[in-house]
Amino acid sequence: MRAWALKLLASAGLMAAMLWWTDTEEVAGRLAKADWTWLAASLGALTLATVSMARRWQLTARALDIRIGFGVALREYYLAQLINSVLPGGVLGDVGRAVRVRRQADWARAGQSVAAERLMGQVAMFTLLSLGLVGAVIVPGGTVWPGGVWTLLLIMPLLCGVALWVARQFPATRSFPGLIRRLLGHRRIVLHAFFGAGLLVFALYACALATGSVIPAAGLLTVLPLVFCAMLVPLSIAGWGWREGAAAALFPLIGLTSDAGVAMGICYGAMMLIATLPALVLLWAPSASASAAGEAASQ
Repeated sequence: MRAWALKLLASAGLMAAMLWWTDTEEVAGRLAKADWTWLAASLGALTLATVSMARRWQLTARALDIRIGFGVALREYYLAQLINSVLPGGVLGDVGRAVRVRRQADWARAGQSVAAERLMGQVAMFTLLSLGLVGAVIVPGGTVWPGGVWTLLLIMPLLCGVALWVARQFPATRSFPGLIRRLLGHRRIVLHAFFGAGLLVFALYACALATGSVIPAAGLLTVLPLVFCAMLVPLSIAGWGWREGAAAALFPLIGLTSDAGVAMGICYGAMMLIATLPALVLLWAPSASASAAGEAASQ
């Protein structure tokens, strides 16, 4: 409870700071005049991304000899997203996925299926960011990025390598680095990873357009992926506060205002929450164990 309260306070405090720092009336005006066409496009992209990520998890689980039907994978993914959207840390829903899939596997493989699937998505997003930043250096007259961004670009692979090395030190996770290597060679999983990452970037871009901001080409694979990186900070609820703070800090680099960045972030947070609501309907579906058994038997 203390951790939940701390993370709630962190998100609320950051949001309050962003609204105090920026022009609240400007932010509210952008949100009030949001273009419903682009909001629908963002919601559609988030929905399609969920479908793709559920399929990615199903394929990842299959690589570990865990048979999960696609219907079950989709329902579990929706439920995990809903939990991650309302509870702190952004991982409790994924822990729940692992707990429920253990009915078809042991704890180690169930946990690895979820962790590996999430990591593949983050690798894809980080790759898009790397390509965008390299492109910004190559293209003459491109955006000049602060040193902290390049430090992040160097630190992220290092942290990933350290995490994989640590995983090798424990019997339960010793096979995890090898699993990641296998998944990187799995064409369909890699395609779903990049497809999902691309859809998330588009959903954020659509929220920017909905709130009156046109992201220049230089910001599509730089600013937007960096905003997603900010959402990974665990001291929040569903990235609230960190997402808006990152957008407010980065938007001036591409000729937009901080107010526009905060409006985009709030809009995306709302669309993300709405996109998880099908979980409430899917909860009434047949039990996961029965569905999994039936679907797995048919594969």
